[in-house]
Amino acid sequence: MSKVLASAAAFMAFGFAAAAGAAPVVPPAYATAYAALKGDVARGKVVFTQCKTCHVVTPGVNRIGPSLYGVVGRPSGSIAGYAYSAANKNSHITWTEPVMFTYLEAPQKFLPGTKMSYAGLKDPQKRADVIAYLKSKPTA
Repeated sequence: MSKVLASAAAFMAFGFAAAAGAAPVVPPAYATAYAALKGDVARGKVVFTQCKTCHVVTPGVNRIGPSLYGVVGRPSGSIAGYAYSAANKNSHITWTEPVMFTYLEAPQKFLPGTKMSYAGLKDPQKRADVIAYLKSKPTA
């Protein structure tokens, strides 16, 4: 993958910003880049250890961040009992694989105002791996 696609600056170059009231848009180049990768569940579990400060994959258990059990395919801001940011609640995002792949590179650039303070996972393969791991958890 090119350095351009691996950089957060590419978001803005591809018109990443969303219109008011609309979900952020995944640039086609990001969707293509994700489709070219094969995520590995075991490697993704290892990558996920850095997420455990704020997240778990246990249903109904929220920490600093919401439970990520069944996150793939879930609408943003939908876990009952978790205090989401207004940006997240009103984002109209569905956590598809390409959306997660893009978001995880630079959460604050993808969704300004999100409570997720993590700087991002820059390595595209590691993002694909952690998504594979999250997909291995059943949907809620």
